Amino acid sequence: MKFCFLGTGAADYTADWYTGLENRFDPDIRRASSAILEKNLLLDCGPHVLDCLRIAGYDPAEITDILITHFHSDHFNAANLEKIAADVYARSGRLVRLWIREDAEPDLPEKVEVHRMKLTETYQLPDGTRLTGLLANHQQGVWPQHLLIEKEGKKIFYGMDGGWFLTETYNCLRDQKLDLMILDCTVGDYLGDYRLAVHNSIPMIRLMIPSLRTVGIIDDHTRLWVSHLARTLHVSHQETEKICLKEGIHTAYDGCSLEL
Repeated sequence: MKFCFLGTGAADYTADWYTGLENRFDPDIRRASSAILEKNLLLDCGPHVLDCLRIAGYDPAEITDILITHFHSDHFNAANLEKIAADVYARSGRLVRLWIREDAEPDLPEKVEVHRMKLTETYQLPDGTRLTGLLANHQQGVWPQHLLIEKEGKKIFYGMDGGWFLTETYNCLRDQKLDLMILDCTVGDYLGDYRLAVHNSIPMIRLMIPSLRTVGIIDDHTRLWVSHLARTLHVSHQETEKICLKEGIHTAYDGCSLEL
């Protein structure tokens, strides 16, 4: 089972960053965060997702389900969602399934089949994938949720965006023994950043890891990764990778793939 980080950046990007990178990725110049599981399950659909899919070699027409963590513009772009949905419909006659929080009220295009998720309730996709939305500690006006995905006996936690864990979410994750845990790491390796209630920093993640182990959310077999790194708040990718590896954490970069 293949998991690919399509984009690993935060919302601090500017258009000029990508000049000369139309057909390639650069670890130090991150596009807005998104990911894909196998060829069909897209996690977030932001402003750069079409370029990321093309560069990484994925066909948008193979997407069956799009999971939205929240509706900030770097995670949700209605025009790109509409393009994917129209492509899928034109080539296969089917509707893309869109999974969002039950109380979300965004403007959505046609040719999508909207599924509203009640937090902590588990839903089964036609391919057998099990999906649970968990409340994220992020700005509530954008209907945030973390995603717990279970497929082929593997458990994946995708935590974009959010700072720390809310009690309900923490308790839902207890004893899960995740196979892959991906945490927001918007902020770099320094103290005193004001974003602690909506984003993680490397020092915050250092503090969380022992507690995540204590309650069985992760164990020795869990693969730990960070994504959603703000270029303006981190040192280079290479330096960040060295810092995080000291804690047993891998640093995602655009186009990075994992086999589970």
